[in-house]
Amino acid sequence: MRLWLLRHGEAFPQAPTDAERPLTPHGREEVLHSAAQLHGRPLSAILASPYLRAQQTAELVRQAIGFRGAVGTAPWATPDSDVREALSYLDERDDAEILLVSHNPFLGELGGLLIHGHRQQPLPMRTASLAELEGDFAAAGLMQLLALVHPQ
Repeated sequence: MRLWLLRHGEAFPQAPTDAERPLTPHGREEVLHSAAQLHGRPLSAILASPYLRAQQTAELVRQAIGFRGAVGTAPWATPDSDVREALSYLDERDDAEILLVSHNPFLGELGGLLIHGHRQQPLPMRTASLAELEGDFAAAGLMQLLALVHPQ
């Protein structure tokens, strides 16, 4: 399994709710920089948090790389979601290549758990950071970090 973790691009600080914060123009540029790393990858799915900035990020990537499928919504991938729900979902897709677009602290904790086997060493995910993980299974401590790219 190959799992790509992408934190959403920079978002405006003000909105009626946190879930409604849209990407800034700079955030869109950051996302397109990270999307370039995914050109030619045989993604089987793009999943995103239901929050607006994550959905916008996923759609930008989908368009930039020419992914033909729809962006799926992962209700278990919000900023404060429990990473165990993500593991349960990913456990059934061990032969897939998936892009998951979400938020911190969720993504950092998920990446740290998959690589180190615990959440005390989260991945340092800035806005539009992209992590590439690989392993036979998406389980605690069983994936290897192949790359971590931070946009300029």
